[in-house]
Amino acid sequence: MEFFKNTNIDFLGKKWYFLVFSLVFSVAGLLSMAFWHGVKLGVDFRGGTLVEVKYAHTPDPSAIHSEIERAGLKNARVQAIGPSANNEVLIALDIQETSEQALDKGKNQIIQALESKATPGKQDLNNSSSLTVANYLLEKDPLHLGSGADANPRYTAMAQAIVDYRDKTKGGVLGSIDELKSVADPAAVASLQDNFYVSEFGILNVEIVGPQVGQQLRKQAILATLYSLGGMLIYLGLRFEWIYGVAAVLTVFHDTLITVGAFSLLNWEISLTVIAAILTLIGYSNNDTIVVFDRIRENIKLLRRDKLADIVNKSINQTLSRTILTAGLTFLTVLALFLFGGEVLHGFSFALVIGILIGTYSSIAIAAPILVAYQEWRGERGKKPVAMPLRSGNGPTQPKEKVKA
Repeated sequence: MEFFKNTNIDFLGKKWYFLVFSLVFSVAGLLSMAFWHGVKLGVDFRGGTLVEVKYAHTPDPSAIHSEIERAGLKNARVQAIGPSANNEVLIALDIQETSEQALDKGKNQIIQALESKATPGKQDLNNSSSLTVANYLLEKDPLHLGSGADANPRYTAMAQAIVDYRDKTKGGVLGSIDELKSVADPAAVASLQDNFYVSEFGILNVEIVGPQVGQQLRKQAILATLYSLGGMLIYLGLRFEWIYGVAAVLTVFHDTLITVGAFSLLNWEISLTVIAAILTLIGYSNNDTIVVFDRIRENIKLLRRDKLADIVNKSINQTLSRTILTAGLTFLTVLALFLFGGEVLHGFSFALVIGILIGTYSSIAIAAPILVAYQEWRGERGKKPVAMPLRSGNGPTQPKEKVKA
C-alpha cells in the first residue's frame, strides 16, 4: 500500500526552514529548562510521599491544594487521576522519610488538612482502621456481650466487615453511617454514630519514595539514555559508516531535547513512565532513520553519477509513503492513549505523541542533511567523502567496453 507514488519533493532544498524550526523549539526548551520552569521531576526522582485520595463528589484540585497550603504543607502537588467518575486525586508531599511512622505522618497530615468540616470530638469513619473500630466497639459493648470470650472475636469480625464494606463495596468512601445497617448490628451502628462521622473523602493508599532511591533512579535514567545512544552509534558505525551513526545520534538528541523541552514549557512532571516513553521514541526515531539511511546506501551504489544531495532526496521520496503509513498508524494509537488513557498515562502518552511527530520529522529533515553537509565539508577540504562508496581514480567507476577484434 502506498499513499504517494513518484514524489519528487526537494527536502534538502528546504533544509534552512527545517533548521529554523528545530532551532526555535530547541532554544525555547533550553531557555525554559535553564531560566523559566526548569525540569520538573516527579516523586520517582525527587523522593517524597504519594497519597491517593477518593472523594464522594467530584474533587476540585485547586481547592484541595489551597486547603493543604493553609495547613502548612508547602510544595504539595495535586492532580486528578483515573476516570473522572472515580473522583480520585493524587497528592504528592515532600515528606521523604522511609519509616512506618512517615507513612502514618503523611496520611495524618493529609487528613488533618482536608478535614475542614470535621465534627469536633468525633472520629472520621472513612479514615479509621478496623482496629480503631473494633477497640471502640469493645469499649462501648453495644451488644452487651460483657467481657466474655466471644466478645473480642465478635466485635473484631464486625469491625472488619464494616471496613471491607467501606473499601470494597463503596470504593473507600461511605455516604453515611446508616449505610452500615446492612453489614452490622443496628445497635452497633447506633453506637458508632455517637463517636464517629463520615467525611467527604477517604485515603486509599500511601507510598513513599526515599531520597536515596530517587537519586538512584535519576542516575539510572540518565545512564539508560546514554547507553542507548552509545549502542546506536556503534551499531550504525559498523553497519554503515561512522558518520551515519553520528547523524543518527545527533538526530535522537534533537528529538529528546525537544520532547523534554515541551515538558518544561508546559511545566509537567517527568516521571519514570516518561523516561520509558523517551527511550521508546529513541528506538522509534532510530528505526525510521535507518530505513532512510539504508535506501541512501542502496541508491549510492545504483546512482554513482548523481550528486549525493540528489541521491538523498530521491531516497527520502522513495521511503516517504512507508514513513507516512507507519508513523501515521502509530501516531493515531498514541493519540488515542493520550486522549482516553487517563491522568496516570498522560505524561507517557504525551511524550510518545511529541516523540513520534518529531522523530518522523527529524529522520527526513535532520539526519539526511547532516550526511550531505558533512560530505560537502570534506569536499571543501579536499578529502575523500565517506558517505559515498570508494571509487578507483578521480571519477566515477565506468563500465568496461568490450573491444572487438
